Amino acid sequence: MRSKEEIRRLVEGFTKSGITRREYCAKHGIGISTLDYWRRSHRKQRPRLARVAIEEPETVTGFTLVLANGRRIESAWSFAEADLQRLIRAAEA
Repeated sequence: MRSKEEIRRLVEGFTKSGITRREYCAKHGIGISTLDYWRRSHRKQRPRLARVAIEEPETVTGFTLVLANGRRIESAWSFAEADLQRLIRAAEA
């Protein structure tokens, strides 16, 4: 019987391995269906909460939109929420 920690390490190891399930399971002596079960169980676990500090917001007009590629769009314009949501969707496309 494997410990929860060992199962977690095996699941994370497979995710990072870049090899097929079959290869990984053969290498670690586990069944493919067992690995699949562990992976499903691992996904269902609740994320851990982190303590955060809340700061008083600065009085700022406009917005800064940071895209996934690191680019930033800054504007002093004021948008209605619906218009801003359309702008974000267009930037993400």
